[in-house]
Amino acid sequence: MNVVIVGCGRGGAVLAETLDKAGHRVIIIDLQTRAFDRLPDTFRGEAIRGDGTDEDVLRRAGAEGADLFIAVTEGDNRNVMAAQLAIEALGVRRVIAKINDPVRAEAYAAMGIPTFCRTVLMADTILGYLGLPTSGTPPILAPTGHHPGGADHRGPAAGESGAAAGESGAAAGESGAVTERAAAGRAVGGLAAPREV
Repeated sequence: MNVVIVGCGRGGAVLAETLDKAGHRVIIIDLQTRAFDRLPDTFRGEAIRGDGTDEDVLRRAGAEGADLFIAVTEGDNRNVMAAQLAIEALGVRRVIAKINDPVRAEAYAAMGIPTFCRTVLMADTILGYLGLPTSGTPPILAPTGHHPGGADHRGPAAGESGAAAGESGAAAGESGAVTERAAAGRAVGGLAAPREV
């Protein structure tokens, strides 16, 4: 299975390592080169420094037609934007986005984007451990509707990157082109350095 993960935080790194060990082809993308330090030396996949909300970056990274696309950055907006691109522009059939806000997680699922909400997962885990009733929310909210994308979909305003249009932060204002080189010779999961796209 070809898997693309956007976000190499703790969760993304664990997913990448686990899927890699299971024999899947894994590409993990993050804006920060140092994020790849979370990957073990045994990681055989590809670590790519780039903006996971930029369609061109995702295409050059090999996300088009992937079997599975998982967006697990710390930003709800970045995750839903990356998932939306995977569905609408890249033809990925299985997409999952981490959404921290329970209301937004349900709203995005209603718009056709499968989501999971770590806020609900954490609360349900603690409540279950205490023997108290949980929310009853499934771990992954399956899509219940369809995203109104396609030919009539309009992206960010001209001149804005995906991140600038939806969220401030480290990615805001970047065009998706990689702006810094990884340190030469630094090993990341058997790679000389993270590939930049």
